[in-house]
Amino acid sequence: MKHDPIFLEPVFQERIWGGTALRERFGYDIPSDRTGECWAISAHPNGQTKVKNGVFEGMPLGAVWAEHRELFGDRKEDSFPLLVKLIDANDDLSVQVHPGDAYARAHENGERGKTECWYVVDCDEDSELVFGHHAESREQLKTMIDEDDWSELLRKVKIKPGDFLYVPSGTVHAIPAGALILETQQSSDTTYRVYDYDRKDENGNGRELHLAKALDVIEVPHRDPELRREVKKIGETTFTTLLNSKYFTVGLWELNGKATLEQDADFCLVSILDGAGQISANGQDFPFEKGDHLILPSGLGAFDVEGTAVGITSHP
Repeated sequence: MKHDPIFLEPVFQERIWGGTALRERFGYDIPSDRTGECWAISAHPNGQTKVKNGVFEGMPLGAVWAEHRELFGDRKEDSFPLLVKLIDANDDLSVQVHPGDAYARAHENGERGKTECWYVVDCDEDSELVFGHHAESREQLKTMIDEDDWSELLRKVKIKPGDFLYVPSGTVHAIPAGALILETQQSSDTTYRVYDYDRKDENGNGRELHLAKALDVIEVPHRDPELRREVKKIGETTFTTLLNSKYFTVGLWELNGKATLEQDADFCLVSILDGAGQISANGQDFPFEKGDHLILPSGLGAFDVEGTAVGITSHP
């Protein structure tokens, strides 16, 4: 049976470091000028997106997953495995780390671990983000944290728009002010905060740190993951595979004209970052534009696409 593309209504999360870029860049109706995250494709209980078209209109993604597994290749996971976000860092995010699956299951009520990756949509000139650390042993790591030796401990890397970074669980990281990031991750909301620049809220209180758990899960020493891009052209459409990992395959989709494509994964997530176009499938046209997020379901098969657009795709 043929299934239509599923468009989703984003959910927004306010954060101490959030801003207004999600409204300015994508035209979203954000809840405040401290909106830090757009949960674009999510079935996580902390922020579920709802379907906004077709026979499943109004249904939370988690319910569609539970009741219509045929749309997702009859996959066996208990819950929807991926989560796609847009992150607007109006201020520096805290230095943090995420646990792997085994640690999260044991310590976070059965939650998944959190391996993620980032596509840099935009950032300030000469931006640097925290990616890894310089400690050679767990003992040295603990000593440097205890002594607040952050300038020596934290490893910085320069970024520019179009960069892509893979952030396995156990990686110390922090997104800098001025960055707009498309994040693809395991469906998890577990973060261990390591350092928050001694920031205080309006009541003079700092945010909670999670140093004991962080020291358990930080990978020591830090090693950069290897990335290998693969480029494929179909007519005027270019697909660049950015990452093949245990949890997800992520690609950059650059459309310039017309193409006939094949959806042969169990399902495919698409986030449109720029431009507009339309998908033609099952005898219907499905327009899309910058800021849209959709799922190409199992059984979609061959479809036509036309327009000028840039998007990020992912699938398990």
